[in-house]
Amino acid sequence: MLASTRGVALAGFAFCVLMMAVALALEHIVGLAPCPLCIFQRVGVIATAIVLAVAALHNPVGRIGRALYGVLSLITVAGGAFVAGRHVWLQSLPADEVPSCGPNLDYMMDMLPLQDVVAMVLTGSGECAEISFSLLGLSLPAWTLIGFLFLAMAPLSLLWLAVTARR
Repeated sequence: MLASTRGVALAGFAFCVLMMAVALALEHIVGLAPCPLCIFQRVGVIATAIVLAVAALHNPVGRIGRALYGVLSLITVAGGAFVAGRHVWLQSLPADEVPSCGPNLDYMMDMLPLQDVVAMVLTGSGECAEISFSLLGLSLPAWTLIGFLFLAMAPLSLLWLAVTARR
């Protein structure tokens, strides 16, 4: 089953669902409010889930289709991993080097163009530097980064299937 495009895509999609279930449980059951970088990481997970769901539905058997879904899902995983890595980096800064928080995400989304919101969140999210929860000594962004690294196995597997496909 996992040697097929559909199997790989469904396994990756299931992992995305698991990642989102954990994020939503931490928000709605534990009461941890997501910061702007957490929200961007969720967008990365959801974008990857969408690409993998379409790949599973389409189920291409040729090189081009598998490669296309592999590359698209690898781009979304890499984007999410980049944001998670930035988040981990912010949390590792000394308190005096943390950038200012700025306005909250809802305000920025209402008042600014999307590209300005993305730039502001990625360059100066001091509120994201706060570690509000950790498990086994790792913060949630560190766990999310690990999740993205595991999730990368799905796009890489799709690319491997594309390389080894007969047609």
